[in-house]
Amino acid sequence: MHDIIEQLERKRAAARLGGGQRRIDAQHAKGKLTARERLELLLDEGSFEEWDMFVEHRCVDFGMADNKVPGDGVVTGYGTINGRLVFVFSQDFTVFGGALSEAHAEKICKVMDQAMKVGAPVIGLNDSGGARIQEGVASLGGYAEVFQRNVMASGVVPQISLIMGPSAGGAVYSPAMTDFIFMVRDSAYMFVTGPEVVKTVTHEEVTAEELGGAVTHTTKSGVADLAFDDDIQALLMLRRFFNYLPLNNREKPPLRPSGDPADRTDMSLDTLVPDNPNKPYEIKELILKVVDDGDFFELQPDYAKNIVIGFGRMDGRSVGIVANNPMVLAGCLDIRSSIKAARFVRFCDAFNIPVVTFVDVPGFMPGTSQEFGGIIKHGAKLLYAYAECTVPKVTVITRKAYGGAYDVMASKHLRGDVNLAWPNAEIAVMGAKGAVEIIFREDKGDPAKLAAREAEYKARFANPFVAGARGYIDDVIQPHETRKRICRSLAMLKDKKVENPWRKHGNIPL
Repeated sequence: MHDIIEQLERKRAAARLGGGQRRIDAQHAKGKLTARERLELLLDEGSFEEWDMFVEHRCVDFGMADNKVPGDGVVTGYGTINGRLVFVFSQDFTVFGGALSEAHAEKICKVMDQAMKVGAPVIGLNDSGGARIQEGVASLGGYAEVFQRNVMASGVVPQISLIMGPSAGGAVYSPAMTDFIFMVRDSAYMFVTGPEVVKTVTHEEVTAEELGGAVTHTTKSGVADLAFDDDIQALLMLRRFFNYLPLNNREKPPLRPSGDPADRTDMSLDTLVPDNPNKPYEIKELILKVVDDGDFFELQPDYAKNIVIGFGRMDGRSVGIVANNPMVLAGCLDIRSSIKAARFVRFCDAFNIPVVTFVDVPGFMPGTSQEFGGIIKHGAKLLYAYAECTVPKVTVITRKAYGGAYDVMASKHLRGDVNLAWPNAEIAVMGAKGAVEIIFREDKGDPAKLAAREAEYKARFANPFVAGARGYIDDVIQPHETRKRICRSLAMLKDKKVENPWRKHGNIPL
């Protein structure tokens, strides 16, 4: 017995050491934590239960038979974040550069399978050079096994990827299928083909950072949701983010009681929207003033800034917030913003998180680049997402709601549950000037007549009462009571039940 215990301790020590002290020091020298240090920061102290510490690869080619490390480059298991269950895997760059082998993939698949059985989220800390070349197709098969589980878990348990080092080739497609991707600046990058291949094939000179760094993916491609300065900030913010999510698709959003009264009013909101309809204002000011304690977790803040998405709480419960931002492109919907918001709405719908929508949208972005880029199909993604969505939907029109964009932004026609408008809301096919120039084109040579027609159109449509007369708006509210009215609406809707017709799945316009 004594010998077995000694052997056990030796193997545990070898697993904890990973690729050895020299490689651990190299990891630290780059400003990166080791796989185990990351899990210690992410999970509640003493909560981590490790699985498969003794797993080793089975490759015998290229001298690999004599080069085995217990754990095989990934630390897997489960623990808690603020007392709530989560399954985790953390790739160890000190062992074969974190490269994925067949055994490495089996470890990840095991925790994903268990997460599905018990209904708990999966968080992956990615730091891998890609497939282990020495294993050939076996490692590629391992990736595909992980991909299959990503797809099966989608919409069942939340999946979060934190990219903390390289993620190249096939390695990028598992994070791509998870719900949220966070990255660490200057040390994390994602690309399908690296700078050398790009140079060989297309003759473009590009660095790894420019091609797939955190800044690139949070500002240009929209692949990642947030970028953080270092491992510690990323892991602490991930702990905070986790608090907004239910554990699975059968749970209600988590409740976090707040001292912020649900009926709190904010008189400053009465002057938020300028009198001049062409003057912008910051929609995030409204969001921060209506959510509990001014606590808003924004996602993709540097990508498609004309729409704002993120999580907040209303009367203690998590809500997803979608808002047009008049500060950028006048709040128009374009290709990028439509895709950004559509994916977020679908996540909220999958996990029972109510959606609160603030609308100030003059329409879809005009122009050849948008039309050639497929704005029709991409705009339809947001329309599809809202129409399919069955969770409580509360919509507040703060100023403009023009054209098809009015319909798309969680209108009553797309099964909006509670649709409110501020007194200065304008709900119409288009702005008064454009409408008059089309309807009364014969008066184009008479500016005075056109001005009179424009004033008439404004009086007729530049208010929320026409929509209210038809029941498309449930009430016109004072801006200062927005929080109170949203909280009341959500309380009324907490047991809402509505089901879509049975189908294998819809066919969203991809």
